[in-house]
Amino acid sequence: MFGITPSARLRPSPFFEATRADGVTAFSTYNHMLMPTSFGHPEAEYWRLINGVSMWDVACERQVELRGRDAGRLAQILAPRDLSKAKVGQGKYVPLCNHAGALINDPILLKLADDRYWLSIADSNIWFWARAIAAERKLEVAVSEPDVSPLAVQGPKAEKVVAALFGDWVRELKYFWFRETTLEGIPVAVARSGWSKQGGFEIYLMDGSQGARLWNLVKDAGKAWDIGPGSPNFCERVESGLLSYGGDTDDHTNPYEVRLGKYVDLEVADDVIGIQALRRIHATGARRHQLGVTLEGEEPTQFGFLWHPIYRDGHKVGDLTNCAWSYRLKRNIGFALIDRACAVGDTVDVVKDGKPTRGALCELPFL
Repeated sequence: MFGITPSARLRPSPFFEATRADGVTAFSTYNHMLMPTSFGHPEAEYWRLINGVSMWDVACERQVELRGRDAGRLAQILAPRDLSKAKVGQGKYVPLCNHAGALINDPILLKLADDRYWLSIADSNIWFWARAIAAERKLEVAVSEPDVSPLAVQGPKAEKVVAALFGDWVRELKYFWFRETTLEGIPVAVARSGWSKQGGFEIYLMDGSQGARLWNLVKDAGKAWDIGPGSPNFCERVESGLLSYGGDTDDHTNPYEVRLGKYVDLEVADDVIGIQALRRIHATGARRHQLGVTLEGEEPTQFGFLWHPIYRDGHKVGDLTNCAWSYRLKRNIGFALIDRACAVGDTVDVVKDGKPTRGALCELPFL
């Protein structure tokens, strides 16, 4: 057992005390915040997500707000995806890149108004990046981190819970679309989104002082469907082929290497950051691609925190970027970021501590 030393560098979320009351047993750090990762029953939490409904503290998905006359222009400069047809109330998945075309984040961009956008970010300091680009381009836009903290409700019964809270209008929300509203006076935005393939919503709390109250309102509404606490589920996300920025990517990974090429619009203006590099990569072809790996063995294997080298015919061809025991497939499975010459069906060896484990490359997602 060990403790966490309080620090201004590590912030609790508005739902922190509520998760403690509900028995959280483990945290990770994400965007300088504590993110719950377990409530002590990993397999039960997995099956709750697959078959029922789970609620997650994902306040660590911080928002970067762009507000002002040039907010839309800055959003487009940051995103190599055509945003010209984005509507108020719509979200879009956008791969943010640096000038070399390397992925630096993969947020959901939410358009709240013509002069107001949120970037709901993965784990990297996009607030600093966006503010620097705005200053460099002399744009009339304020870049800030607003008091906004998502709470996810995920699983096949999530819609029933969220409809019980807000009304049947939530059933009509399209994927990544959202609406601002209130719940018993608490300001929120409700979006059909979330980091699972089981369906669900994210409730963006817009008053951090109301975190425990919102958590308990969702918990009470979900009792009829046996809701319980959970977290972004590692096993389910691997089975579902969901990318983890910073986990499955390195400093040189571009969108084409990790199945995000469909979110790049090569026809956007030349001043979009990274677009010229992405055009060159698209023309010549990425040197790596992302595939699945199924590993031999009938028991769960712990591969730890680091990437592990993958060999084919004695030559290093890539890395295993994650590994999970699949409760549905009863196999160890993971993602390979691997040389383009490698293909589905190839036999490979994943090496840990000098010991190889045989595996086979396959398409993603697994399920």
